[in-house]
Amino acid sequence: MLAGSVAALLWAAQEPLDQRVFGYGYSDVAVLGKGVARGRAWRPVGLAFHAVNGAIFGLAFHEARRRLPVGSRKLAVGMAVGEHLALYPLCFFIDRYHPARGEPGVPPLLASGRAFAQATWRHVLFGFVVGRLAGPEPPRR
Repeated sequence: MLAGSVAALLWAAQEPLDQRVFGYGYSDVAVLGKGVARGRAWRPVGLAFHAVNGAIFGLAFHEARRRLPVGSRKLAVGMAVGEHLALYPLCFFIDRYHPARGEPGVPPLLASGRAFAQATWRHVLFGFVVGRLAGPEPPRR
């Protein structure tokens, strides 16, 4: 769980860099935080939600790692990219119903190739960090 939280916070810390590289102002922290908080509170709320999401991913990764004969980094990256591919279509709802859609950090996502590439990069980075921080392989069940 700790590996997932740390990886999620690293993801959040590097968002300004990937926004410059991809030329798109998409922020997962903003999407999460501005979905439930307004004013200055959105950033800490978004970071907290992102860290909790990372911890939940870390728990799922730990259980999968115990059951599957795949190396930690490959498994973590595969799970993270799989999650991205499975959930990205839900951007339809962000684009249509998010209370902060159109504000900084919450641009249109579903039809944006740049946003998709950003999210792919972020999930690859997240998976790599989780796999790296997860420690030695646990015994298989």
